[in-house]
Amino acid sequence: MKHQPEMTMKTIRLGLALAALSIVPALAHDKHGHATFSAGEPGDPNKPARTIEILLNEMDYAPARIEVRRGEQIRFVLRNVGKEDHEFLLATPKENLAHAVEMKKHPHMEHDDPNGVRLAPNKTAEILWKFSKPGTFEFSCLIPDHRDYGMVGHVTVTSR
Repeated sequence: MKHQPEMTMKTIRLGLALAALSIVPALAHDKHGHATFSAGEPGDPNKPARTIEILLNEMDYAPARIEVRRGEQIRFVLRNVGKEDHEFLLATPKENLAHAVEMKKHPHMEHDDPNGVRLAPNKTAEILWKFSKPGTFEFSCLIPDHRDYGMVGHVTVTSR
């Protein structure tokens, strides 16, 4: 009889551990967050921003090259004019390449982060972004094979 409460506690702990393990993949792959951003930071809607419209076509972006000043805030107006879902994910090329590998493993992963969004055909979204770091960053579509077919654009952040 003394062992029954001990067994009950072990059963509860095992149940909690299994429950925790079952939700980790869902959190890690269906939608996920980014604690930090390599390409800057989410913009402040109360501050001025330059608007840049980007068209998401079948396997390319228009325009595909953008130049901004360090500290500048950009309101990206993203229009999917293609016939398939497309993404816009702003990061370093290295990060996007690594992320593309994960997307091939989990093709239904969707982005709805301050630095990225997935759009259905004929849909529009906006991303407000402050480029606080100099360098060259990229935006790309990480839906499997889209990046490989050329859905990559570049943002050059100059110090002036």
